[in-house]
Amino acid sequence: MSTNRQLADCFERIASILEVTGANGFKVNANRRVARVIKDLPDDISSHAGDKKGLTAIDGIGAGSADKILEFLDTGEISELAELTSQVPDGLVDLLDVPGLGPKTVRRLWQEVDVTSIEKLKLAIGDGTLESMPRMGAKTIANIADSLKFMETSGDRLGIGKALPIAEALITQLAEIPGVERIEYAGSLRRGRETIGDIDLLAVTMDPDALADSFTTLPEVAKILARGATKCSVRLQRGVQVDLRMVSEDAFGAALMYFTGSKEHNVALRERAIKAGQRLNEYGLYPDDGGEGTPQSRGVTPVAAASEADIYKALQLPVHPPELREQRDDVEQSPPPLVEIGLVHAELHAHTRASDGVMSLPELVEQARSRGYHTIAVTDHSKSSVQANGLSEDRLRKHIDEVRELDSELKDIRVLAGSEVDILADGRLDYEDDLLAQLDIVIASPHVALRQSADKATSRLLRAIRHPLVHIIGHPTGRIINKREGLSPDMAALVEAAAECRTALEINANPLRLDLRDTHVRLAVGAGCLVAINTDAHSPEDFDLLRYGLLTARRGRLGPDQCINTWPADRLHEWLSSKRP
Repeated sequence: MSTNRQLADCFERIASILEVTGANGFKVNANRRVARVIKDLPDDISSHAGDKKGLTAIDGIGAGSADKILEFLDTGEISELAELTSQVPDGLVDLLDVPGLGPKTVRRLWQEVDVTSIEKLKLAIGDGTLESMPRMGAKTIANIADSLKFMETSGDRLGIGKALPIAEALITQLAEIPGVERIEYAGSLRRGRETIGDIDLLAVTMDPDALADSFTTLPEVAKILARGATKCSVRLQRGVQVDLRMVSEDAFGAALMYFTGSKEHNVALRERAIKAGQRLNEYGLYPDDGGEGTPQSRGVTPVAAASEADIYKALQLPVHPPELREQRDDVEQSPPPLVEIGLVHAELHAHTRASDGVMSLPELVEQARSRGYHTIAVTDHSKSSVQANGLSEDRLRKHIDEVRELDSELKDIRVLAGSEVDILADGRLDYEDDLLAQLDIVIASPHVALRQSADKATSRLLRAIRHPLVHIIGHPTGRIINKREGLSPDMAALVEAAAECRTALEINANPLRLDLRDTHVRLAVGAGCLVAINTDAHSPEDFDLLRYGLLTARRGRLGPDQCINTWPADRLHEWLSSKRP
């Protein structure tokens, strides 16, 4: 596990224990905020060892938190966490993961009936212990039991590759309900985060009852959690919670902004409004007339509410795309031009039946042609990827001939003879240089030894980056979201070397990977490093995964000039040729 992840987990645990023991809410939130900051850092926080001034210069990290970080970097422990841990039973904090159990209820379970773990909670439900607690009725106990069952089936946060299709399918169904005039998704899904806690939908409708009835009776609904005049919540059979809010058209922009978040972005906007003598909420931006209650309840006319752009303009701020509304994004800084799907003209990482793909060579080319691409790279696996039917040297030479023959017959699209070459554990590549030099494009990717130490992983990837025949480093950490952490190299060192060598780092658009992750993309952009966005296509539908890579790229502030897939054909092929003798 990376140092950043370890430290973030420590601060999260401090916050959770403080919450259960009834500590001040400000202290709880401060530790959670530090955890988020550390988790989003693009570089390894170990580089700040002994540097308190450098740590406190990071937005969100104060002097006290810096001391804890330095203590961890020096000793591997945080004394405050050790002290807090000694004050609560093992397993108690895990109860906070149960949907519907807040810190006060967890504290009651601990102090009144000695329930200190999820297993003890299950036993207490089964033997009737919970029924002995005051204000713990049968309905509450049934809801807790249902939440435990939900935890067992839902697992971790839902990956965006599953959440986005669910949201889009729901929108398609609900848009057909009579009276529905507009419906969109919001929340972390709209911001393009790689995992999603739940799905937020916003709708404008002339018939709220009809929409609520249709939403709560969809075939996919496993349980209705709430049904009201303006909000309904359900749990789907897939295990994900979906919240539907019904808002008025004239306040849709304000609601979309508020429920898109992030929380930190909304706070920054509200603070900006206050300084300007205004008030901002989910109903609109209002003049602050000093009246009691909410402005909308008193009939105050909003300054702006119908669109997000109107609100940003009224606050004299640049419009921020949803992907750039995290804590790390300065609301006063104008966002740079970002990559868009219409700017992508090349796919540079794709597989055919020659290795583990399902498409023939002509079928692969046709998929690229149908999307208007000027270039498609054929990059089947190298020999060490036995499980992926990797190509031996002789098979690769024959494959190169087949690709070149097809390319010679086509006038509207270039077909590149390439390979996804394994980076072996010591940094060597899977083919000798004389064979690599025959390829139009080389993608070097790690597939094995993905638990190497950070130092070994860094050396291994640096060797591949500096190899004069390598164009792109594919999915550099090898992680699988929610399943495999992958390598934890020194990303700052990698992007510096990649920028120097003009080697591109890949955002693998498969939603199981999204590797580079968004924080790494930001680091690459800041270093002037070239970035590729590739789908790693194995089947025709994989080409449609590009949108997930674009979301990650946009969250990383990637513009078209640094993204090689957006370059015109002559510029792209000139760069490819520059890495050949």
